[in-house]
Order: sequence, then C-alpha cells, then structure tokens
Amino acid sequence: MEVGAVWLVRAAWIGAILPVVIASIPNSKLTSFHQLVLGFARRGKILHPSSSQKWTLPQRYFAHFYVLGVAWTTLLLATTWIYAFKMTLLSSDEFHRFKVWRAVFLLLLMEIQVLRRLVESFYVFKYSPSARMNILGYLTGLFFYTAAPLSLCVNIAPQLVAEFIAKGASATEFDLLSSLTPLMNLGWYQLIGGAIFLWGWLHQRRCHAILGSLRETPSQAKEYKIPHGDWFEIVSSPHYLAEIVLYAGLLIASGGTDVTIWLLFGFVVANLTIAAGETHRWYLRKFENYPANRNAIFPYVY
Repeated sequence: MEVGAVWLVRAAWIGAILPVVIASIPNSKLTSFHQLVLGFARRGKILHPSSSQKWTLPQRYFAHFYVLGVAWTTLLLATTWIYAFKMTLLSSDEFHRFKVWRAVFLLLLMEIQVLRRLVESFYVFKYSPSARMNILGYLTGLFFYTAAPLSLCVNIAPQLVAEFIAKGASATEFDLLSSLTPLMNLGWYQLIGGAIFLWGWLHQRRCHAILGSLRETPSQAKEYKIPHGDWFEIVSSPHYLAEIVLYAGLLIASGGTDVTIWLLFGFVVANLTIAAGETHRWYLRKFENYPANRNAIFPYVY
C-alpha cells in the first residue's frame, strides 16, 4: 500500500511536469503546444484581452487554493503530529520516529505558507472584477495544494491511516508541550532547510505587499505600475523566485533523499519559470522605461 501511494503521487507530479518541460523545448514544431501550455498558465494581466472567456474563471478564485491548502494541510499536520507523538511513546525504531517527526516539521512549514497565502488572498491582493484565469490553471492550483502537502508525508501516510483505523485518534492522550521536544531535536538539514524556507517566506511576503500596495482599491486593478523594492530590483517576478527558494528549503529540510519531494520542487520551478517568462515579456511590452537590468526570475541568468 505504501509503495502504491508513493508512486501514485510521483506519477501525478511527472504528469504535471512533462507538458511544461516539452513546451520549453525550443523547436518550431512545438510552437502550437507551447502556446497551448502558456494559455493554461496565463492569468490576470498576462491573459490576452482577446482570449475567449468561455474557459476562464474569476482570478479571485485563487482564494480557493489556499482554503483547500489550509484545510488539507491542517488535517495532515494534526494526524501526523498525533501519530508521531504515539511513535515516541510506543516505538523503539529511532529511524522511523525521526522520519515521522521530520514529516511533522515539513507540514508545519507548509502550514505557515498556506495560512499566509490565505490571508493575503483576502487582505493584500485586490483583484479586478474583470481579471480572469484559465479553468485548467484553476484545476492545476487545486491539484497542487492537494498533492504538495501530501508529498511531504506520503511515505508515512499508509502507516498513519492504518494506525488510526486500528486504534483511533484518542488511543493515547496527546500532550502538545511534550511533543515539541522532538521537533527541537531534529538534524542540521532541518535547521538549514527551515532557515532557507523562512528567508524565501519573508521575501515573498514583502513582494506581495509591494504588489498589493500598487492597487489600493479594486478600481485601480487596471492601473499597472512598475513595482520597486526588495527583489523587484533584480527580477520581474521575485514572488515566484521567493516561492522557489522556500520550496528549496522544504527540499533541504526533507534531507534531499525523497524523490517525491524532488518532483514537487521540479514542478514548482518549471511552472513558475514559464509564468515568470510571460510576465517579464508583458512588462517589456507594457513599459518603454522598464528597468533593463531585471531578469525574469533568476538574477543574471533568466
């Protein structure tokens, strides 16, 4: 059951990554496919005004991703944390205990991320009523915030489910304070990965605040301005760069040995890179005085 669940999640990530990778190949025969994939990725200002509205949804539906992300991550975090506490009391297998507590740590970081994104979707971003996104892009977002938290704990998910079916959630009294100690005793990978995650998290928060400040009210949603400050001075989509950084932190905190989390990270990089490229080209078309020193997403590279 464990192997089946792991490979099902991995297959889902591979299926999500492949179209983006194929669309990125510079081959004239793939131009139509490239435009098709970009059509799914476009939203808001980079969605062509002439595009059909038939297969689009309001961009404010982005909030749905984070509602789902918070609910699902919270469920996984709570059940994994309780399971980890039981393993601390009942299991003598130190490697398994460490693996379970590492999953708790990763889910805790993910919870911090989706909670902030949920708050931002309501209080930072002011979406224009006319802003749209492709319906397949919407479904991709729902997929991501289902698969990403699960990927952080899928290696232990079958044991966790079996434990709760067999003994129930209340079989052992849970002590939150006592359960914090194992989290404080994780290894250097978790410490370094957590620090990198928070670095990306803080910069994404700042960049989103900058973007939100450009539009104080929804009526200003079509009044596009060149953003300045923080990582905007070096790339056009620093919030995407920050997202890649924080998922790199999750990858490092996982120990870097889990193929599933590598695939999660690969999807984040591929998806955001292609979206950032489109955003950068839009800025260049929109503003004659756009800063020439800015790259799309990776400083001095792309």
